[in-house]
Amino acid sequence: MAKLDTLTLRVIDPRAQRKFYCDVLGMSDQGDGRVGFSQNEIAIKFVKTAGPYTPQPSDIYWKIALSVPNIELACDQLQSAGVTCTDPKQFRDIGYLAHVTDPEGFTVELIEHWFKGDRPDGSHDTSQLGGGPCLNLVTLRTADISLIEPEILRWGMTQLSVQTVEPYGFTLYFYAFTNENPPNPDLKAIENRPWLYQRPYSVLEIQHVHDLSAVTFSAQENCGYGGLTISSAKAETYCPRLGVIGTK
Repeated sequence: MAKLDTLTLRVIDPRAQRKFYCDVLGMSDQGDGRVGFSQNEIAIKFVKTAGPYTPQPSDIYWKIALSVPNIELACDQLQSAGVTCTDPKQFRDIGYLAHVTDPEGFTVELIEHWFKGDRPDGSHDTSQLGGGPCLNLVTLRTADISLIEPEILRWGMTQLSVQTVEPYGFTLYFYAFTNENPPNPDLKAIENRPWLYQRPYSVLEIQHVHDLSAVTFSAQENCGYGGLTISSAKAETYCPRLGVIGTK
């Protein structure tokens, strides 16, 4: 089965970035300059460039999200490591979230497996971030979901959830290379959301910004999104609108 393989980010200091993601977030060397948690999840590759990272609301790339069993534990661990972390907050009926930024300003979201107050009793592995992290989400933006969703489905991805966030002017769409189906066939069902954050593989999240005229890509000489690679036998896995290419 195809999988989300590599997220490439252009940065000023790839070595410092890899050190942060490994020493602080708990990733490990995945080979070829990539870091990640496991072969089931997407890896991150940092490539060197010159200009600083200046994120914009129209950027094609938004963030990654690490799902964890215990978000308070994760925040305490990060703060003990000297990393500034926002207080965990239940964001509407979307998820129980916190945020950090890496040394070059890229957003790393923490998202708990459960909504606030729903976590079952039990201990967690305190040797791992939040009790055991997964690189659960890679989030890209679009100004028109109708232009890219047919491509995503053609690659063989399964749509897992649709989350409308009307007061904030966007809708979230989630896709993965999986044979699993969410517990409720209604993709807008709230009960599907914690289930989504408990998946042990990476999911492509698309933020459709309703009033955005077009997404923007950072210049090659500047830090920012460098593309997303999908390992697949399908040579047609290609979407310049999302910066996605396929490899066999």
